[in-house]
Amino acid sequence: MQGSQPQRTTGHVDFVGAGPGDPELLTLKALAAFGRADVVLHDRLISPEVLSLAGQSADLVDVGKKGFGPSWKQQDIDALLVKYAQDGARVVRLKSGDATVFGRLDEEIDALDAAGISWAIIPGITAASAAVAAIGQSLTRRGRNASVRLLTGHDMKGFADHDWTALARPGAVAAIYMGKKSARFIQGRLLMHGADGATPVTLVENASRPDQRVVATTLDSLSDTLATAGMDGPALTFYGLAPRDAARAATELKEELA
Repeated sequence: MQGSQPQRTTGHVDFVGAGPGDPELLTLKALAAFGRADVVLHDRLISPEVLSLAGQSADLVDVGKKGFGPSWKQQDIDALLVKYAQDGARVVRLKSGDATVFGRLDEEIDALDAAGISWAIIPGITAASAAVAAIGQSLTRRGRNASVRLLTGHDMKGFADHDWTALARPGAVAAIYMGKKSARFIQGRLLMHGADGATPVTLVENASRPDQRVVATTLDSLSDTLATAGMDGPALTFYGLAPRDAARAATELKEELA
């Protein structure tokens, strides 16, 4: 007589925000999730320093996407999450910044719900928060802007459209994710809708990381500045914000000492 088979235990998925790259900006809850993980499915832009913490006791699987470039299909990532969890694994789905901001979180949660798999969200520091700290500014300020827009430069259909009329008004502030390739498009739309060409625009590359770089320009000069800046890393674009003088001086000193 054949013995009874042990019952397979379904795993669990933690959606973890990896923050902008500095491992010291990870939360304690994120580190605890790393310690429990059997496997970590991570985005392309996760810094090596963060991955070294996540990989101490888990298998690392790169499921990164690249804007306008080779990428994992979302349905394949969904299927892999489900497979690992159904096999009983504790899975960390590691996303850059905060998983709830432009992280395609909903599609992955829907796939887990459909398969009856438990999940939890562990927030992280989003790129806008790290980048605005780098330039010594606030995302909101009394008398200037009571709201801030978090925008994506492109979506699944290409360059993303937004409420350009509202953005073109004086005092508007926006944090633009994935905006390097769409910079000329964004510049043209804003100028077309009446934005002042002298509006400050600041690009923060590799926010919070040792190779962080801040480039200040204006809306009129945005695409030309990007063309000569040679930015290869992830960059956050601030529309309506310029670096505070003290932050600019600190950046310049760091570059001189490098």
